Order: sequence, then C-alpha cells, then structure tokens
Amino acid sequence: MLLAIRDEFWDKGYAATSMDDLLRVSGLGKGSLYGAFGDKRSLFLRVLRDYDAANLLMLRERLVSATRGIDVVREFVLGPTGDPTGTVARRGCLLANSNAELAASTPDVAAEARRSYDAIATVLTAALERAQSEGDLAPDIDPSETARAALVAQLGLIALGRTGMGVGALTVIAQSALARLLPTPAQ
Repeated sequence: MLLAIRDEFWDKGYAATSMDDLLRVSGLGKGSLYGAFGDKRSLFLRVLRDYDAANLLMLRERLVSATRGIDVVREFVLGPTGDPTGTVARRGCLLANSNAELAASTPDVAAEARRSYDAIATVLTAALERAQSEGDLAPDIDPSETARAALVAQLGLIALGRTGMGVGALTVIAQSALARLLPTPAQ
C-alpha cells in the first residue's frame, strides 16, 4: 500500500496528488488513512523518508559487495541512464523531483533532501577513498569534494532525463563527467 502511495506521489508530484488519489491507490477509507498516517503532508514525508532509506541501504550494500570502489561511483552517476527505454530517466527520482517541487516552501522536504544527500555523499566518499587505496583514482583528488560533485552530476542527469533527453545523450554526458571527476593515477 505504501508503495502504491509512493508511486502516486512520484508520478504526479505532491501538489497534483489529491486525497482522492491516495484513497484510491491505498484502498483505505478516509478515516483509516488519516488514522494510520495523519494528513497528506505527513503521509508524503513518510513515503519520502522510506524511499530515501531504501536507496541509501542499496548504495551501502553496493559498496560492501563491489569488487572495486570506483565502480560504485560510476554506477551511481550512470544510474539515470540504466533503462534503455528512457522511462526511468523521464520519471526521475522521487527525492530530486520532490526537492525541486517543494524545498522552497516546505522546510521538512528541504531538510530531508539535505540529510539524504549528505548520507549519499558519505557513502560515495568512502567509495572514492577505497578507489584511491586500490589505485583506481589519482591520489591528489579530494574524495569528499569529488563525492559531492558526483552527486551533482547525477542530479543534473536526473533533471535532463526528466526533460525527455534520450538515454544515449545522457550516457555521453555521464561518461564525460566521470572522465573529469575520476582521473586515474599517473602511470
């Protein structure tokens, strides 16, 4: 049920999702929905936080299971290009979409975005530190600054994907950004 509610917000955005939409996709009556989750804003924040927690867990697990730290950062930046149909790129990211729609008017969303982006940058920093120790990244690169730049690159790709830019063009942009962000050590 929460996934259906999340998807409704994701597909329509917060403002365009009505309580009737949420009742329809949840299968709950108004009293039950309010009783379980409170108002629309509280429900939205719940699904946004769940979404962020799930994505962060996947990124952490990927870092643990990755053969090389550099692969985690490359896969992260290339994420919006992973669906050859372009559907994923056009849909964007629930957090990025919500931040663009609501951060200026809803401090809770801005705070959640900052918290989530900081946590992602921490994992990417660890991946880049590992990449340096594995000899895959130049030693003069600052892992923390580069992690934030990789996050910005991915967010830019998400924004471009939402415009309908093709996956091929997005991939070229991602590869170009990665080549500049992740220089290999001099031989």
